[in-house]
Amino acid sequence: MMSTLKSGWYRLPGLLRYALQRLAVGALLCVGVTFISFGLTQVVPGDPVAANLGERAAADPEIVALYRERYGLDRSLPEQYGRYLFRLLQGDLGESQQTHRPVAADLAQYMSATLELAIVAMILAMAAGVSLGLIAAVWRNRWPDQLIRVVSLAGVSVPTFWLALVCLYVFFFVLNLSPGVGRLGPGTPAPPVVTGLFTLDALLTGQWSTLREALAYIALPALVLATYTTGIVTRFTRAAMLDALGNEYVRAARAKGLPAHTVILRHALRPALAAIITVSGMAFGRMLAGAVLVESVYSWPGLGLYAYRSALTLDLQAIMGVSLVIAVIYILVNLAVDILYAVIDPRIRY
Repeated sequence: MMSTLKSGWYRLPGLLRYALQRLAVGALLCVGVTFISFGLTQVVPGDPVAANLGERAAADPEIVALYRERYGLDRSLPEQYGRYLFRLLQGDLGESQQTHRPVAADLAQYMSATLELAIVAMILAMAAGVSLGLIAAVWRNRWPDQLIRVVSLAGVSVPTFWLALVCLYVFFFVLNLSPGVGRLGPGTPAPPVVTGLFTLDALLTGQWSTLREALAYIALPALVLATYTTGIVTRFTRAAMLDALGNEYVRAARAKGLPAHTVILRHALRPALAAIITVSGMAFGRMLAGAVLVESVYSWPGLGLYAYRSALTLDLQAIMGVSLVIAVIYILVNLAVDILYAVIDPRIRY
């Protein structure tokens, strides 16, 4: 029996076998994430009962006992964690103490807003970062390169929370160029749900005024969220392009008299894409985690704002749910990056 399973396993295509192995390791990593999240919520000072019930209700022993019994807080820590894992295997992420709804329903509601913000920010970061990195590599050690290096260093160094506050003050309060906070204006209804992304849903349903408003509201937080990633992608693109431009096949292409744009885009950029995609995958995972700060400043109803409110109320189930979702997305993005290697570079085989 074991030999049959083993022979069947090795008959699978290399890429599929590699993906299944990574998914199995990712499942173990997710369990580790839940353990770390559970441990951190226990060492943080504060009482979830007082944070959720309020001072007056927390002074009533009967109410406190009922509250602890409902959410399982009256049990030992190993038993609480064991019960959570058992429910997790059944697809149950528990009930949120702040919304009194299933955590899975809350995550489904807030996830679309975070994905929309992260995707738009990632598109902006990739477009700006790759372009600036190419310019810096082509104009190496000249004034465009020096200027871009300073800008990318500033983007990496500036704290996201501080930048979000400054941009909100300047573009909303001073210049009045930004419409404010949130995903849409107070009187604007959300477009019909197709994907959960307001911009895409408004485009698919032909609601052009809603599309313009959604783009106006997402522009500033997406630019702020993309700043750090733009600096990282710019620096990695420059380094990867300089390495590729020094190869023999690039010199041979230039010696043949090929146009400069053909040499750069076809012969140098494609080998450099492996390093660019690697840092982009890592940056997307960091962007989801960093969205907490941006969403808090701009009242963006996504996972970041949900996680921030959960942390304030010490909502154990919600905190562990958010951590698990971000871990799953991070694992899947990195798996997709590894698979793209074989698409970009035919020499790579799994």
